[in-house]
Amino acid sequence: MNDSLNFIEQIIEEDINSGKHDGKVLTRFPPEPNGYLHIGHAKAICVNFGLAEKYNGATNLRFDDTNPTTEETEYVDNIKKDISWLGFRWKEELYASDYFETLYQYAVTLIKKGLAYVDDSTPEEIAAMKGSPTEPGTNSPYKTRNIEENLNLFERMRNGEFADGSRVLRSNVDMSSPNMLMRDPIIYRIKHEHHHRTGDKWCIYPMYDFAHGQSDSIEGITHSLCSLEFIHHRPLYDWFIEKLEIFPSKQTEFARMNVEFMITSKRKLLKLVQDKYVDGWDDPRMPTISGMRRRGYPPMAIRTFCDKAGVAKRENTIEINLLEACVRDELNKTAERTMLVIDPVKVVIKNFPDNISEELVMELNPEDENSGTRPIQFSNEIFIEKEDFMKDAPDNFFRMKPGGLVRLKHAFIIECTGFSENANGEVTEIYANYFPDSKSGQDTSGLKAKGTIHWVNAKNAVNCDVRIYDRLFTHPSPGEGVEDFMEHVNKDSMTVIATAKMDPGMLKYGKSFGKQFQFLRLGYFTVDPDSSTEKIVFNKTVGLKDSWAKEKKK
Repeated sequence: MNDSLNFIEQIIEEDINSGKHDGKVLTRFPPEPNGYLHIGHAKAICVNFGLAEKYNGATNLRFDDTNPTTEETEYVDNIKKDISWLGFRWKEELYASDYFETLYQYAVTLIKKGLAYVDDSTPEEIAAMKGSPTEPGTNSPYKTRNIEENLNLFERMRNGEFADGSRVLRSNVDMSSPNMLMRDPIIYRIKHEHHHRTGDKWCIYPMYDFAHGQSDSIEGITHSLCSLEFIHHRPLYDWFIEKLEIFPSKQTEFARMNVEFMITSKRKLLKLVQDKYVDGWDDPRMPTISGMRRRGYPPMAIRTFCDKAGVAKRENTIEINLLEACVRDELNKTAERTMLVIDPVKVVIKNFPDNISEELVMELNPEDENSGTRPIQFSNEIFIEKEDFMKDAPDNFFRMKPGGLVRLKHAFIIECTGFSENANGEVTEIYANYFPDSKSGQDTSGLKAKGTIHWVNAKNAVNCDVRIYDRLFTHPSPGEGVEDFMEHVNKDSMTVIATAKMDPGMLKYGKSFGKQFQFLRLGYFTVDPDSSTEKIVFNKTVGLKDSWAKEKKK
């Protein structure tokens, strides 16, 4: 056995080598369309699609649409968008609702075999019958109903004769089983709800445990891969397949994706959306795939992260630093470079003519020799970051200070000759001289500047908005309960800066949603959909370095 393979790869290779399923590999990704996909789903997508690709197989996209109360076409559309954005292609687009008639007939088969019965008990009574992990359950008084009566009642359930919650169909397994899920689980319930695909055709709907395995079997899924939370469902999965004598799909579980400072509960994410803690499912602070896309995370970075996190049998929590490092590494290779000043202060260069500008150039991406260059204009008035100037600077401050030399990135060395300040002692304007023979790439001045800072030409600079994001939660493991996790919401997780200045040539990207840039010395940013060709909104994707790790060490 190849030790470099994860345990699922070992299973697949054993199956292929033994000729099982004629050596074919067919997986499936079965999301319920009741919310947007999150980082946990990204892991499941990468596992299912990635393993199928590796072994020349295929993956079906099957929507588990068996609960019409919470499911919407909007979610279906976004799920497809997310999977495509990650770079995966499915073999067939299918729905559990495609199989409603077949699943109904499977239930009839179980009834005829004496393996299912209609139960008139209330939900509370059924829950009480279940017993506890240390005590066996008790049989329902309806467990001994005869087959003819069960068939009649089940057909009448389908025909809409009974009210919601008045009856269910339960499988006839074992109320003394140590596995609580095997204690005569419900397989059909009555719901007079409009379904997003089948309309009002059905008023009974199969439960997940009944629909899931049988849908796998109908499609001929060879390897049903799911997260570890479903391990206790596997005996029931196998029981249905055995009793129905259908294609033997096999369920294998792997550890779900848990990431620091993120939650992967749709219920909790929905609360954040509904209570307006975030601006929708695609808010850049959200751990949803659409949120990460809007924030500027490249799809390949997410795939790399899932690959590095690995496929394990035990639950663990992955440091968010690994995800951000994958994002940073990918953007370093692909993002265009430019300069933007977030908190500007003007510098007037006294010895540069005020009626001309000089065109300079900067590389679009030094990591890509074919990326080309972009022009930048230099004049006698520029903006720099306020924090790059200190009027009473210590010796180890190598940015701009009175009497000090500093290099302007892709431009010249300048020397500060003075500054103006307001009544509060805040610097309002800085004065400097430049050295014409110190141009970057052509420097013959012999001067040595220990620091380099970024800048923007003030003569034609335009405003833009910059959104800076912090962690959505203040704790690496937000509370398990709904109220507990809400206590950890970071109310200062977004800062909007409306004073930022950029080159006017950047306005052409106002409709290039998702376009990614490295703002020199500031980090990686992406164009938000709120942008226009009149004003761009940038989302900060990730910093150039892991500033969060530094904060934790303090």
